[in-house]
Amino acid sequence: MVATELLAAFAGAGKRTHLVGNLHAGVIIALDMEGRLFAIKDGKILNRVNPEAVAGQSTHKQYLNPGGDGLWPAPEGTSLGYQYSTGIWRTSPGLRSVRYMIVEKNTHMTSIQGEVDLINNKGYGIPTIFKRKISIISAKNSVRVHVRESIIYIGSAPLKSKDCLLAPWSLCQFDSGPGCAVVFPCSNKSSVWDLYEESSLKQRNWDKGLCSTYTDGKMRYQIAIDKRVPWIEFQDQRRGLFVRRSSGSPPNGQSYIDIRDASPDTLPGKKGIRYSVYSDPAKFMEIEAVGGCPKSILPGTEMSVDISTRYHLK
Repeated sequence: MVATELLAAFAGAGKRTHLVGNLHAGVIIALDMEGRLFAIKDGKILNRVNPEAVAGQSTHKQYLNPGGDGLWPAPEGTSLGYQYSTGIWRTSPGLRSVRYMIVEKNTHMTSIQGEVDLINNKGYGIPTIFKRKISIISAKNSVRVHVRESIIYIGSAPLKSKDCLLAPWSLCQFDSGPGCAVVFPCSNKSSVWDLYEESSLKQRNWDKGLCSTYTDGKMRYQIAIDKRVPWIEFQDQRRGLFVRRSSGSPPNGQSYIDIRDASPDTLPGKKGIRYSVYSDPAKFMEIEAVGGCPKSILPGTEMSVDISTRYHLK
């Protein structure tokens, strides 16, 4: 999609946007659509765009996945997750209806934040502020988007890990299909595992210290990747698009957690996840990066992670 078309679509739907950088190299922030980010290079949007989500409104019956790069809370499922508080998978009103406000900006940086009240599968109400600090660096054939993702707990009572896990989780979406894969350096196969019951082993290939997982749409799967892997890269040979994500370590006292989409009667696992890759037969995929969580979340605690995403066109 052309960037001007996306801006016009948001304006036609009465939804606010903000442009960081410019239409040659920049990011469109969808302030009224989950604060999603859409990277631009040479006037074209590089992320997946769902026009139905731009024009419409998600409800408890139907979630219109916007595409782009979004900030969600982790974990998704398990007994401490946020998507099953009604017993079935559901995107909460707090997430789908948050209206972000700009709190700081200059030519190449913008900071946005919005209030999101979460409910986890144990029934705990968790008031938070979601914050995204976005900056860009442009080069000849690439644009690098740096985001500090933060979730700040503003409740009055401390939360123990047995009752609440909470970490920032960035999900970056792309159209995908034949010839598409995610590649990452990995010397130990135990650093990678499936998050769903079905195995995606047939989608993976190991060669000379690199793992490739094919996001060609042949099967639905999600894999977890631990802290020993420094970066992951989506490769779309059709478009000549290469997108590399790298994340910093969590702040002192915070650790990676189990983020998986599992039944609410399942306890969180002990293996922490730094990155994940999701592939869908609907011909889209996500490269995901996660922050950490402390053992006890005190009032005012900020869970944050620095994520660098480099979009390169060959």
